[in-house]
Amino acid sequence: MPEVGELDERELAAVVGGTMAQTSNVAVKLNPAQAGQLEEEVRREQAALDRLQDEAAQLTLRARAGQTMSVKLATKNGANHFNVLPPGSNDEALFVGSSGGNEWTGVLPADGEYKVRVYLMRSAARRNEAANYTLKVGIAGTSRPTEFGKAPASDAKVKGTGYHATGPLPCRMGNDKPIQCEFGVIRGEPGNAEVHITPPGGLTRVLTFMGANVTTNPGEKVEAVKQGYDWSVKVNDYEHYTIPEAVISGG
Repeated sequence: MPEVGELDERELAAVVGGTMAQTSNVAVKLNPAQAGQLEEEVRREQAALDRLQDEAAQLTLRARAGQTMSVKLATKNGANHFNVLPPGSNDEALFVGSSGGNEWTGVLPADGEYKVRVYLMRSAARRNEAANYTLKVGIAGTSRPTEFGKAPASDAKVKGTGYHATGPLPCRMGNDKPIQCEFGVIRGEPGNAEVHITPPGGLTRVLTFMGANVTTNPGEKVEAVKQGYDWSVKVNDYEHYTIPEAVISGG
């Protein structure tokens, strides 16, 4: 299956256009800053939409854990959506467009091939509807460090996800009232973990714990203090998170 090659410490943006129920065409456009270095590589590994059936098409991209994928679908047909499927999945999705909307950004939980599946709802397909659409897909960021390691085999992942644990944790933005933010954690060797936090509003914050060192995106300010069994983490003097040690270490 055609795919975009692995991306590391660089960014690739693909713009895909097509018509549901017709043969789809593919155009790949590079961010201007990367045009020189990646142009030849992308020409060799041209992204493509693969025909699945009359009402669906699929884009496959290879990426690494810790990178960020963004997808945006522009369409005038309200029954035209996309899903994002993690490596190894043909059905369970990281994102479902029919309930989540036509735009998504998320941190990828595992290495491998991700599928962006564009489709018409079956009711629309039965009515022989068509949809002209443009799909914009980007992958950016770096993979997690080699010394992150792997979690023990006994630390099973939550079914249908790339996370060892999921749930809510206390958070606060600025001077707002404390709320609960959803999280997913990927654990490495003991003491190492990557916590993906999603406060209301669409922000995705990734905090990487390497022993006593806590980091996030390059250039952003992080202050982290362990108090008892909890980590108190502040990012850019605005985002406040309370992360139980059990999230990092399991148990």
